[in-house]
Amino acid sequence: MTRSVLFCILIFLAGSSQICRAQIPHGPNDTIRLGGLIVGKDTLPMVFLDEFEVKDKLPRYWVKRREQISRLKYNIARVYPYAVIAAEVLKDVDVNLDRFGDNTSARKAYLKNIERELNKRWKGELQNLSITQGQLLVKLIDRQTGKNCFSIIKEMKGGFTATVWQGVALLFSNNLKRAYEPNGEDAEIESIVRDLETSNYYRYRAQMQHN
Repeated sequence: MTRSVLFCILIFLAGSSQICRAQIPHGPNDTIRLGGLIVGKDTLPMVFLDEFEVKDKLPRYWVKRREQISRLKYNIARVYPYAVIAAEVLKDVDVNLDRFGDNTSARKAYLKNIERELNKRWKGELQNLSITQGQLLVKLIDRQTGKNCFSIIKEMKGGFTATVWQGVALLFSNNLKRAYEPNGEDAEIESIVRDLETSNYYRYRAQMQHN
């Protein structure tokens, strides 16, 4: 490969020198002496090029790291719209619950209807998420709503149900009580999410309005 590149460079220089000789008249001080390389019936100029460094492939660690970041970006892009939608739904739920005041039966009926509608629309899609994507969704819901998933379930379904779901989540290496840490453990996630918000936020707004 290197020999082919050098040979092409030599041919280019030879062609350039022929053009220069054809266009610029010779004089006593316009001649540059070069070494020669005879190839068949052709004489090609020979020049010395500056040394250059040929780098090896990325170390295995960096290849693995690049793959990890690529997967993380994919998974975040997969679940981030759901976190945005969850924040919008929760905001509406809080407003409507305030209207019911202390009317417990009306509040329960409303929440049951919301749960039914959400299951009808999103349950199939959410069941197809991988364990890793589920873990990210829990974090991003906390980011978007300011509440961890345990607190949300407790407000909507009661403490017992929240505890049951926390137990199930722990079986899948998840934690519904976990807080989102944008300046700590989740800094890399935060950076990726901000890039998404900058470049594609309009898509998520359109999706929420459509749904």
